[in-house]
Amino acid sequence: MTNKIKVVFFGTPKIALKSLEYLINSDKIEVMAVVTQPDKPAGRGHKLTMSPIKQCALEHNLPVFQPKSIRKEPEIQEELKKLEPDFFVTFAFGQILSQEVLDIPKYETINLHASLLPRYRGANPLQRAIINGDKETGICTMITELGLDCGDVCMREPIEITDTLNCVQLFDIVSEKSPEMLEKTLVGLVDKTLTPEKQCEDGVCMANKLTKEECKIDWTKSAQEIHNLVRGIYQCPSAYFMFNDKIIKVLETRVESGKGKAGEFINVTKQGVEVACGEGSLLLMKVKPEGKGEMPARDWYNGVKNK
Repeated sequence: MTNKIKVVFFGTPKIALKSLEYLINSDKIEVMAVVTQPDKPAGRGHKLTMSPIKQCALEHNLPVFQPKSIRKEPEIQEELKKLEPDFFVTFAFGQILSQEVLDIPKYETINLHASLLPRYRGANPLQRAIINGDKETGICTMITELGLDCGDVCMREPIEITDTLNCVQLFDIVSEKSPEMLEKTLVGLVDKTLTPEKQCEDGVCMANKLTKEECKIDWTKSAQEIHNLVRGIYQCPSAYFMFNDKIIKVLETRVESGKGKAGEFINVTKQGVEVACGEGSLLLMKVKPEGKGEMPARDWYNGVKNK
């Protein structure tokens, strides 16, 4: 391969940032433009805020496109055609592409998906893997087709899920491992040293978008199930329970073997507050009460135990 591979990068959140930076600095890849979601209100002042991907693109003087829905914006599609890209690369972009968009690059549209396909096709693969108590997940590069995460897999790499790993830590691991895999995939497809493989339909499962109802802790479940939920949605948006009509977000827990009525506080130690579950008990170690910052669960409990 002598000429650089011409790429348009589609992405929005922080998890995709290192991949964009890596491809920009690669001596094998030329990033020609970036496509990201429109600026959105953020913070208390609801000030319009750029995505991390847009910020990075502007710092490197790259053209930026921000369609509300790229499927419905032929003007942007025409601008992308003029770039004559070899590939589109998508990583947590946040929009579904149409066939008209997929047909623009010379070769393919390559997507980085954070699971070991065909497991966890869909919106929240990392969170679902932790919530379900999986011991392993991974990342894949795949050829994008119109169906949901059903295209041929180019490369894959497993990632261990330990019992204390939360989703933010897992996001960081995926962010670190993805850039090199994307570059290897692009080079391998151009050099024909990489042959994509069709996904096996056995073992297909979906990673549907999380609902607000799922985030509320059900103390009749086992301590392990609740511990997995807390890790799986840590700060995204966090598991919670209600106390005196206030939302108490739970940020760090440990599985214990105590017994009692589900939802009952059964012990307080220096480490935290122990709550009985349907099976076993859960030690709450760090919480975030409504309207307050993060704090040790014991400090929160001492402030409300007589209420």
